[in-house]
Formats: sequence, structure tokens, C-alpha cells
Amino acid sequence: MTPDYPLLARQLEALLDTRDWLTNSAQASAFLMQEIPELNWAGFYLHREPETLCLGPFQGKPACHPIPFGKGVCGAAARTRQTRRIADVHAVADHIACDAASAAELVVPIVAGDRLWGVLDLDSPVKGRFTAADQAGIEALVAVFVERTDLQ
Repeated sequence: MTPDYPLLARQLEALLDTRDWLTNSAQASAFLMQEIPELNWAGFYLHREPETLCLGPFQGKPACHPIPFGKGVCGAAARTRQTRRIADVHAVADHIACDAASAAELVVPIVAGDRLWGVLDLDSPVKGRFTAADQAGIEALVAVFVERTDLQ
């Protein structure tokens, strides 16, 4: 069953009651982990070093750090600034397996102005977990995050 993304967007807007990126990314990752079914990881990787993603606030098992732009699903999303929806991460040659239980992944780039701020990474233990509707819904939630957060 697809979550009610318009409702989740309104709830996220209410939850993000500060402009602080650290507070908002921590709140957003906890919110997503709680509200999106069949996730085993939800969090942010930040673009703080050249061509590299650094671990940010997240929910789930300990994660990989750092992630170069040239490696994995997160790196590809950062490099291209395009969402990556992967039905079976084990079919991706350079997938970075932080949690062996992860089977599907959705990564949405977060762009502030013309600058890549980071990515939102969602992992699921269920192959094919993320649909086109999930992708659109999560992209809308990222838009709420960008709108409500100072990403300087």
C-alpha cells in the first residue's frame, strides 16, 4: 500500500519548525523511518568534501562513510543530481552494502540553488519496494525539507 504522501508532506511541514539543517535532517530521517513502511535505513549523506558524500543524520544500522561520487547508488545520484530508484541493489555492480539485509534503494539528491547539498537515502529489505509513486512522494517530501531548511 502506498503511503498518503500529501498527508505526510503536511505532517513534515509541521514537524520542521526550525530552519536548522541538523535538527530538520534528524527529524526528517526519524519521521520517514516511522511513517514509510518496509524501510531498514533512512538518512542523509552530505556533500561536505569534493566529490564525496559524508554521513549525516539517519535512522538504522551504522552506515558507510565516506561515499565517493564514483561509487554506489548514492554516489551516482550525487554525481548526476538525479533520483535513483533501484529494485534490486544486488544487481548493481558497485553497490555499497552497509547492511546486507538491504535489497532495494531510493536516493534523492538535495539541491539548494545550484549547489548539491547532499542526498536522502532510503533502503528496504524488500526487493522492488519503491514504486514510481513512492519516488514522486519522497521527492515531494524532499522539496518540503528544502523549503523549510536553511541549507547554506
